[in-house]
Amino acid sequence: MHTAAITGTGVFTPSQIITNAELVVAFNAYADRMNEKNAEAIAAGEMAPMQHSSEEFIVKASGIEQRYVMDKTGILDPEVMHPLLRQRSDDEPGIMAEMAVDAATKALAQAGKTAGDVDAVICAASNMERPYPAVAIEIQKLLGIDGFAFDMNVACSSATFGLQVAADMIRSGSIRSALVVNPEICSGHLEWRDRDCHFIFGDVATATLVERIEDAKGPHFEILSTRCATEFSNNIRNNNGFLRRSRPDGVADRRDMQFMQNGRKVFKEVLPMVSEHISTHLADSGIASDDLKRLWLHQANKAMNDFIGKKVLGRTPEPGEQPNILQDYANTSSAGSIIAFAQNSDDMADQEIGLICSFGAGYSVGSAILRRHMG
Repeated sequence: MHTAAITGTGVFTPSQIITNAELVVAFNAYADRMNEKNAEAIAAGEMAPMQHSSEEFIVKASGIEQRYVMDKTGILDPEVMHPLLRQRSDDEPGIMAEMAVDAATKALAQAGKTAGDVDAVICAASNMERPYPAVAIEIQKLLGIDGFAFDMNVACSSATFGLQVAADMIRSGSIRSALVVNPEICSGHLEWRDRDCHFIFGDVATATLVERIEDAKGPHFEILSTRCATEFSNNIRNNNGFLRRSRPDGVADRRDMQFMQNGRKVFKEVLPMVSEHISTHLADSGIASDDLKRLWLHQANKAMNDFIGKKVLGRTPEPGEQPNILQDYANTSSAGSIIAFAQNSDDMADQEIGLICSFGAGYSVGSAILRRHMG
């Protein structure tokens, strides 16, 4: 059995930012248009008027202050309310592959490696822009990597599930290294016309290079243990899919064809599941919570992370122990915990231990326990 290690990370951040203030102006303009359009039904009590959103509401509900997106023009247009991304020809790189290549190139550079050092590419994300050919294989070609590549989807847990798959292949000896890439265009499946969730998501891409530990050229993180778990739930769901046109009214603009969430149930059911998962993973690995120097959690909601951190550590986390990046990036699905890790790990000392954890639709939860090595 070989030991796997994370030797490099990379983050692609879109150039366009939507602040809460901008988002609120656009949403409220849309709400006013809809209320005016349905004035008679509202007056007759047949439907409720749309409520305005506010910056205060968004921050209180999520802790999010802004988000990066691939296109803000369509999102902020009350007549559109979704990103406008041009149609690319089949001969051009896909937008997800383009994002992933940027992040992957940064991860390789940090590790001091080239495409020739990589055996496999795993594209793990909550959505793929097409069913086939696999986006991972396109990324593999664009980077000039030999070997193989495949896509996988476990919603917001995709990155940690991808890490386990990569680590397991390295442990078994079937490969020496793998790039796990997480291109997330969450703005494409968010319902920007829904007050309860219009502020949640942002776009980003992350990449993680996983190698045999003896191949590491500099500071790296030994993967001590990985663990995944799933439990079916409809409380986070998107019903879009390839069978849509085959069903009555399948192509209608239905609400369930975008991101759907029963927030109260998710909060109530996911938090105990995740807290127990992390605590059990640590205990089974012989690691006390006091030995944990860093928690890099899924970046969905500040209150959720605060709850999990306190439950796992048995106290309120100290500043820096449980870094949050969602105030700047919003929820970026599978990429969130990897952003937190990439931006808040260089300061860790030799032999210090941290844990990456992501969780979401499924329900799903994945965790990886890491030990810092300075080289």
